[in-house]
Amino acid sequence: MAVDPGFQARLAQLIQDELRGMRGFVALLEREEALLVHSQIDALALLAEEKTALYRALQRLSDDRLAMFARVGAKVTNENIRIVLAGNPEALTAWSEVVALADQAKERNRVNGQLITQRLQNNQQALTTLLAAAEHPQIYGPDGQSRPTGGSRHLGSV
Repeated sequence: MAVDPGFQARLAQLIQDELRGMRGFVALLEREEALLVHSQIDALALLAEEKTALYRALQRLSDDRLAMFARVGAKVTNENIRIVLAGNPEALTAWSEVVALADQAKERNRVNGQLITQRLQNNQQALTTLLAAAEHPQIYGPDGQSRPTGGSRHLGSV
C-alpha cells in the first residue's frame, strides 16, 4: 500500500488520541461496575452522560481512521495499520494497546450489562411482591392476630 509520508504520522497521532480515549473509557467502565456492585444507582446517571460523550469521541476517531484509509483506497484492517506503522515501533505498540483495551472494554461492558440485568430482575421481583401484598392486605384483629380480609361480599351488598 503506497501512502504519502505524512500518512504514517497522522495515523500515529490518531492512534495516540484513541489510546488516551480507550484508557479513559475502560476506567469509566470500571467505575460503572463499582457503582453497580455497591448499588450507587443515582451516580450512574451522571456516568452515563460521560460514557456517551467518550464513546462518541472514540467513534469520531475511528471514523477519521476509516476516512484516512478510504482516501488511499484501502480498508482499515489490523494488517494494513501494521503495514503503515511498520517504521514506527512506538505507534505499533500504541495500536496493540488500543486493540487490547477495546477487547477489555467489550468484556467490561458485557459484565456491566449482566449486573444491570440482575438488578432489574431483583427490582421486578420486589415490585411483584409489593403489588401482590397490596392486593391482599393483612388485617389485624383486636387481639393483634392477622385475619384474612373480608369474603367476596362488596360494600353495600346484603
